[in-house]
Amino acid sequence: MRLPLAPKRPGGDRQGMDAATHPEPAVPADSGHAQFDLLIRLLKLGSFINGPMKDGVCDPSGVSQIELKVLMALAGEGDLAGHDLVEIMGVPAMNVSRALAALRSRGWIEDTTDPENRRRKPVRLTIAGTEAYQALLPSVATVANAVLGGLTPRQQREFAAISDKLIAAMTDWIRSHHEGVKL
Repeated sequence: MRLPLAPKRPGGDRQGMDAATHPEPAVPADSGHAQFDLLIRLLKLGSFINGPMKDGVCDPSGVSQIELKVLMALAGEGDLAGHDLVEIMGVPAMNVSRALAALRSRGWIEDTTDPENRRRKPVRLTIAGTEAYQALLPSVATVANAVLGGLTPRQQREFAAISDKLIAAMTDWIRSHHEGVKL
């Protein structure tokens, strides 16, 4: 899916783009245009946040973006198996596998067991992994301030409330479409 990046002009075309070579993206006829537009905005947010996180957190610390996301998921959610991380992060299993191997080689994660399912192979942060994650938090806070600092406290609360609703809806989607994923 192509994400429209240039803002629309009042006449409907994109600034600096020829309408003949860059037609308006099709909007599904059976969906609400407003919801479709919001979904595109959400996809953009999900894509664009990678730049500040890479520049402000990952590159200075020598941690890949996938490794950072795994650390954050384990710190926030607790023990998770590789397939859980694939679903949560929406990345290929090979990327998660590489990140787990890198974090394991640093001594930041360790294998654990799931008493309800012996076949499941969850991992968790070690003490060193928790310390490494905590050492990254000041850089994460700097990025948060740069990205969200322009919002008023009320806007931040509203954004948090809306984000929580979206996260709940996405979690429900994952649970209903992917049996056995622990979230």
